[in-house]
Amino acid sequence: MSQITAQGTVWNLPNYWGELFTADLVNTPFLSMIGGLTGGGRQSADFEFPTSVEYDFPSAAQPAITETASLTASSYTLEGVRAQKKNVCQIFMQSVMISYAKLSAAGRLSGINTVGASNSVADEQAWQINYNLQKIARDVEYTILNGAYNIATTAGTANKTRGMIALCDETGGTSVDASATALDKDLMQELFLDLFDAGAPFSNMVIWANGFQKQAISAIYGYAPEDRNVGGVNIKQIETDFGNIGIAPAHRFMPAATLLICEMGVIQPVTQPVPGKGNFFYEQLAKTGASENGQIYGQFGLDHGPAFMAGKIINLATS
Repeated sequence: MSQITAQGTVWNLPNYWGELFTADLVNTPFLSMIGGLTGGGRQSADFEFPTSVEYDFPSAAQPAITETASLTASSYTLEGVRAQKKNVCQIFMQSVMISYAKLSAAGRLSGINTVGASNSVADEQAWQINYNLQKIARDVEYTILNGAYNIATTAGTANKTRGMIALCDETGGTSVDASATALDKDLMQELFLDLFDAGAPFSNMVIWANGFQKQAISAIYGYAPEDRNVGGVNIKQIETDFGNIGIAPAHRFMPAATLLICEMGVIQPVTQPVPGKGNFFYEQLAKTGASENGQIYGQFGLDHGPAFMAGKIINLATS
C-alpha cells in the first residue's frame, strides 16, 4: 500500500472489489474533545493569537507594619504586572487532481474479480476529497500533541503552532525526567505534586499516553476483583490528593517515552477563516486539461492555555 503525489489516473489509482480498511489512526480523540476542526473554539483575524494573559504575586508573608509606618501609605505600593502568551495558526492544505479518464473508468477492476463484482469506490473524486480531509485531521491531531512553535517573519517562512508536549517546556510548565526508568507510582506522584505547586487547578485534568504507557498506568493503579468469567483492568480515572484525573484511551500519536497531562477546560481550537469561504473548505481550481482539480485549505492553531496547567514525564522506558 502507498500513496501518490501526482495526478490520479487510470493506472496509478486502480479500482478493487472488496471492503475498505486502514490500520492507520482515523479518529482524532484530542481534536474531538476540544471541539473539532469546524465546531467550537474561536476565530482569529490574525495568525497570531493570545493563549493567556498571566500575572503572579510575591511570596506570601506576614506583614509587620507599625501604626507609625501605616501613616505613610505610599511605602506599601504594589502593582501587578501582566504578560501575554501567544500561539499561531498555521496552514493545512491538500490538492486533489483526477483525470477525466480515471473518473470515467469506474467499471474497470483490478485484482481478483468474480461474477457480480463491483468497484468499492462509487465516486472517486468524493472518496479522494474525504481521504484528504482525514489526512488533514490526522495532521492536526499530531500537531496538537507534537507541534513545534515557529512564527513566520516572511512569506517564505511557515507558521507552526505549538503543541501540548512543547508547552510543558515553556516558563511555568512541568517536566519530569524519568531517566529511562519505567513508569511507576512515584513518578506519577512527582508529576502531580509539581503540577499542584506550579498552580494547576486540577479541574478537568486528562492524561494522554501511547499504548505501552497506558498499559503501565492500568498496571500501577488497577485492581481486578476475582471473577471466574471476567478479568483485566482498564483504568479511566484515578483519584489523587489534588483531584480526580481522567485517563484518555491509548493514543498512537503520543511519543512512546512520554506521558502528558493537561487541563482540558482551557484548551480550544483557533481557526482563521478565509473571507467568503470559511475554513477547511474544498474549492475547484482552474482547469489546465482533462481533469478535475481542487484543493482543501484551512488554517488552524491551538489555544493551549497557560503552561502551568500542563505537565509531562519524559524519557520513560518503553520495554
